[in-house]
Amino acid sequence: MIYSFRTELPDSNDYYNLFQSTGWNAEELWTREMLQEAVRNSWYFVSVYEQEKLIASGRIVSDGVIQCIICDVIVLPDCQGQGVGKAVMEHLIGHCRAKGVRWIQLSAASGKAGFYEQFGFEIRAADAPGMGMLL
Repeated sequence: MIYSFRTELPDSNDYYNLFQSTGWNAEELWTREMLQEAVRNSWYFVSVYEQEKLIASGRIVSDGVIQCIICDVIVLPDCQGQGVGKAVMEHLIGHCRAKGVRWIQLSAASGKAGFYEQFGFEIRAADAPGMGMLL
């Protein structure tokens, strides 16, 4: 299949539907407008289309100098296992390299750590600093 990669923001309905495919918003904490604003405020965003259908995306939040966080790497369930997620990660990491940002962090969904390890990510040791909170 031929995919096109784009850095412009997707249609808010298309992105909302892609985001909903993850199950991350089952309680509908985030509206279509909130998700679009999050994407708009990203340092870098990449989306993948099969013809004109949005099938994957990923984004980076960053200070643009020292560190960044890769967020919301999403591939439609029907398109997983075809190398699309790997291509998204390569685009995101490549952008960091090109901009000189060397400290890349991310939070992986349960059971997905192995996917990110292929790019060099390491699971933090249990005694390493790092915390999170969802309000």
